[in-house]
Amino acid sequence: MFISQAWAQGAGAGGGSDFLVQLFPLVLIFIVFYFLLIRPQQAKLKAQKEMLGGVKRGDRVVTGGGIIGLVTKVIGENELQVEIAEGVRVRVIKQTITDILTRGESVRGSKESEEDEKPMLPPAAPAPQGKSLLGGLFGKK
Repeated sequence: MFISQAWAQGAGAGGGSDFLVQLFPLVLIFIVFYFLLIRPQQAKLKAQKEMLGGVKRGDRVVTGGGIIGLVTKVIGENELQVEIAEGVRVRVIKQTITDILTRGESVRGSKESEEDEKPMLPPAAPAPQGKSLLGGLFGKK
């Protein structure tokens, strides 16, 4: 009988502070989300916008689809002409550029870089005369 009266007395006394205690975890979660998710995303978008603003002729870029090409012409605010192979030029929207690999290469410099990308294979060893492939593996002449 005394216990039920004690509960009834305590429930009405602290109504204002209970609201603040319940609100505190929500505010804390918002603060954590802001510093861990929202601010880094805003910084990333700002850096992306600055990068796209600085794209110029001669830059080697990567598109959103993973195609690497050389910017041959800036058509407008939102378009670029990108050479993806020798003689193959495509128009690309600037926002699809994900990265700039190198800056300021000349347009004619692409031939030199293509030679660097080709893997160098060692020359094939001449086959020994008078021996068969299986005989060479098993030690027979």
